[in-house]
Amino acid sequence: MSRTERALYFFGRPLVRCFYRVTALGLENIPAGGFLLLPNHITWVDAIVLQLACPRPIHYIIDQEYYYQPVLHPLLRTLGCIPINIRHSRSAIRAATEKIAEGEIVCLFPEGQLERTGVLLRLQRGYELIARHANAQVVPVWLDQLWGSIFSFQGGRFFTKFPRRIPYPVIIAFGKPFQGEAADNATVREELLKLGEFCFSRRPSLNRHLAEECVRGLKRRQFATAVIDGIDRSQLGRAKLLGAAAALSCYLRKNFSDERIAIVLPASKGSMLANLAVTLADKVPVDLNFTVGRAANESCCRRANLRVAISATQFMERIKDFPWPEHVLKLDELMPQLKRRIVFWWIVSILVPARLLLRLLQIPKVGGHREAVLLFTSGTTGEPKGVVISHRNVVGNVSQFRQLLDARESDAILASLPFFHTFGSTVTLWYPLIEGVRIVTYPNPLEAAKNAALIEQYKLTFLLATPTFLRVYLRKAEPHQLRSLRLIITGAEKLPLDLASHFEKCFDKKVFEGYGLTETAPVVSTNLPDPEPKKPGEHAQSSSRLGSVGRLAPGIAAEIRDSQTDQRLSLYETGMLWLRGPNIFEGYLDDPKRTAEVLHDGWLKTGDIGRFDEDGFLYIEGRLSRFSKIGGEMVPHETIESKIADLLGLSGRDERPLAVMGVQDEAKGEALVLLSAVDIDLAQLRSKLHEAGVPNLWIPKQIRRVEEIPVLASGKLDLKKCQEFAAEK
Repeated sequence: MSRTERALYFFGRPLVRCFYRVTALGLENIPAGGFLLLPNHITWVDAIVLQLACPRPIHYIIDQEYYYQPVLHPLLRTLGCIPINIRHSRSAIRAATEKIAEGEIVCLFPEGQLERTGVLLRLQRGYELIARHANAQVVPVWLDQLWGSIFSFQGGRFFTKFPRRIPYPVIIAFGKPFQGEAADNATVREELLKLGEFCFSRRPSLNRHLAEECVRGLKRRQFATAVIDGIDRSQLGRAKLLGAAAALSCYLRKNFSDERIAIVLPASKGSMLANLAVTLADKVPVDLNFTVGRAANESCCRRANLRVAISATQFMERIKDFPWPEHVLKLDELMPQLKRRIVFWWIVSILVPARLLLRLLQIPKVGGHREAVLLFTSGTTGEPKGVVISHRNVVGNVSQFRQLLDARESDAILASLPFFHTFGSTVTLWYPLIEGVRIVTYPNPLEAAKNAALIEQYKLTFLLATPTFLRVYLRKAEPHQLRSLRLIITGAEKLPLDLASHFEKCFDKKVFEGYGLTETAPVVSTNLPDPEPKKPGEHAQSSSRLGSVGRLAPGIAAEIRDSQTDQRLSLYETGMLWLRGPNIFEGYLDDPKRTAEVLHDGWLKTGDIGRFDEDGFLYIEGRLSRFSKIGGEMVPHETIESKIADLLGLSGRDERPLAVMGVQDEAKGEALVLLSAVDIDLAQLRSKLHEAGVPNLWIPKQIRRVEEIPVLASGKLDLKKCQEFAAEK
């Protein structure tokens, strides 16, 4: 190192440390000799922050457009930076190779540009040439928490933001080195995602109690509207909601020692209040699915040991065949009795700082891996399973969704999905409470005309739904009613491409597909609108890809493994999707056997067959339970359904017209049965499928005519009932 370089480091490091507090992890992974460093690229100051974490000088490969700028050139040359011309990169590769051979560290940002959405972009292949030409070791490195700093594009702009904290906390993790010949695109992406998860999972905020996050969230913008009830149009401010929930939480603490409390209400102001109150009381809210029938709810109440339920008189009259526990609290009767306490806590919540308020409410400092929410799966394949969601899971997933959505103060969400649905629970309940996003509730997502009227009246900007519910909007909503929406995301089931295009044609609104599971609390990935170019002709980074479910949320790592042997495959191959992150659930309630089947060393076996493309977009080919193994080949049911619907002109129907199921077959292990709600001639269907080039193994052997295809309240296919129909002799 030259004398000038030493002087720069001597004076520069203390100066930068005034603004950034850098925690370096994995320093033991740094090789003694020369190597190639590959970090993610979030801000304009990544190189400076990375140098703070690394004990040795780093030589950066920099686009020559910046290298030769008069203001920067003397400094960059002094620091030993290497200019590169993307079209003529040979000299830069040679210079980098020489530096590595001399035992120096060379750094290249493989994305080639700054991230505009805070998620890993496509990796350019230039680094592979350097790694192989130099026969060098490659070290992946992850820069965490820089998204949101004034030098990042968070909020749709660079620089024009106030710093959140000074010094700004940053975590930098160095991964284990591997040889240059192994540094292919898929491997480097996989390792970077794992480092991202490693850093994200160590954020101290993830260990907070969910109630603390809600209190801190509601304390911001206290006099703003928190929730509008779509039935009676009544509004509840954020401070009033906190005051009412605090009063109810004290009542619950005093009168009930139960660990869990059932909530039997549709999406509403009362349901939001009940969930918040139970959480403030340091108890576990269990929103029960009142649409699945008495037997299923009896099972849920028994397994969760539910003795207390919160509901309302009017709603109880509507669901008479419900197995109510011994204590039922009716909000319409109880809340008037707590009026004085509500006023007291409302005033306290306004005047008292958040830290003192948390002590007054006796909210624990740490939530961590303790149970925060208990959700029961929709039971598509059998009896509902109790999914234990921890404080860490909810807080983590809200944080992940926050970064993806990047909501504005003016944004507002239609909350019509029930809170017993994992999508409704995290995205339309806990996320708005913590982030301060206004919501408008409506108890039935199928009443599209009334939901559309609410969207128009309150100028709502986010619509979160399932494809089944979007079909109803096509019939019942007018285009002008959805004009205010800037983001429509679907989940829970696959989004048919014909539905997406039909919806866009009718409403001039693009539909974006996301992906999640109850076991992932639930958000895993989503497509998003592309960032708008700031200058004419500027290239915009794509944030969506047709047919995919988007890029992974921050802090989630992925592997693709063989569905039979669990052997690891490339991310770009098709196989079983495994995930790891702070949002992965704790296990199934009192069911260690099922838990062990899907959780291994922090990794979740999703049950979904998927693959990634080189830009990082995830494609879900279908659930393993929706494949049949015929003659040794995996045959996808959903692909066949889509092909048949297209050939027979059934794609645009409001209701699901058909479903493919597998039944046991002596000759080939399984055979396909087509359940159809319309009359179909098997011979004609086989002929059309042959003409379309569909393989023989993919053609159903039988057609079962049914009145309607069984679906659940969420819009998902009821696989258990479908299987019963298919197996009938």
